[in-house]
Amino acid sequence: MFDLVEIIEWLGEDRTLALGGLLIGALFGYFAQRSRFCLRAASIEVARGQLGPKLAVWLFAFSAAVIVTQLLVLAGQFQTANVRQLSSQGSLSGALVGGLLFGAGMVLARGCSSRLLVLAANGNLRALLSGLIFAVAAQASMGGVLSPLREEIGSWWVISGGDSRDLLAIVGIGNGGGLIFGMVWLIAGAWFALRNKVPLWGWIGGIATGVMVALAWWYTFRLSSLTFEPTPVKSLSFTGPSADMLMLVLSPFGQALNFDTGMVPGVFIGSFIAAWWAKELKLEGFQGGHAMRRYIVGAVLMGFGGMLAGGCAVGAGVSGASVFALTAWVTLWSMWAGAAITDWLIDRPSAASAEAQGKSTGGATTGASAPMVANP
Repeated sequence: MFDLVEIIEWLGEDRTLALGGLLIGALFGYFAQRSRFCLRAASIEVARGQLGPKLAVWLFAFSAAVIVTQLLVLAGQFQTANVRQLSSQGSLSGALVGGLLFGAGMVLARGCSSRLLVLAANGNLRALLSGLIFAVAAQASMGGVLSPLREEIGSWWVISGGDSRDLLAIVGIGNGGGLIFGMVWLIAGAWFALRNKVPLWGWIGGIATGVMVALAWWYTFRLSSLTFEPTPVKSLSFTGPSADMLMLVLSPFGQALNFDTGMVPGVFIGSFIAAWWAKELKLEGFQGGHAMRRYIVGAVLMGFGGMLAGGCAVGAGVSGASVFALTAWVTLWSMWAGAAITDWLIDRPSAASAEAQGKSTGGATTGASAPMVANP
């Protein structure tokens, strides 16, 4: 068993945090790439009543994060007292509006923020551009031109930290109840996977993706008890970290490192290795100006929505949900709703129109005109 104290003495606190973020991020990127983990694809399956393999993979990741996180709490290896999503003041209006905007954005951009990073590492130039715009929009929402609007919406409905943000305390089921809740969804994921003949990598990769969320909670919690400087207890998220990574790249060399500055490049590296090993590296670009506009709008909505909600599809939808933060659950459900509404208003009419055109000409619809449920 490695000794974190010795590693801290050897590397220093900031490098130890960054190294952990790099390794956990790389594993997350690897397993997310192999399993095709994607909230956007899962939400569209549900919206269209398909309940297919994408939903099964997402449920594997979600339930694994909940189960392992709750097991760590019950075993005394992780405490949620200093977790930002629970201890600090939160905004239900920000979670609701931000989640809706993020859900709409991930449908337009054909992937959430974590999925864009995974796809960019595989050679998808659409995802690369969308990811960069997402980071810029997130930074503008954090402290730039969009921050006044974010603060205004976030002030509409504010709740205090503590038990008022803890769903387990509100419902009164405790961590044992949270563990059972996660197991129920794991069984549901297994049922959908068996029904849809999900391949082995869907099972392994989906579960391992969720385990990385719990591992990040444990690692940052452990470091917080060993470091001299205050260390935030956090898990995987991509909105704030993407904005921070953008500013780190644009800032003079020598800025302090942390968990996120290791995690973001780690996800990219892990996904690249997975795609290279599976011979799936492939350069892909845009198909016309209309498609580019769609991706840009989606990326901006995700950047602003994720910062307003306090988390992305992973940061709120899996990490925050695994500790049963009320605002994270509001964000998660709002993302599902935003994705379903956007699919109903934009993609389904386009798909129906393309199908009708194909029938009238006696040919098949093209991939450029018919929206895909699967990942881009």
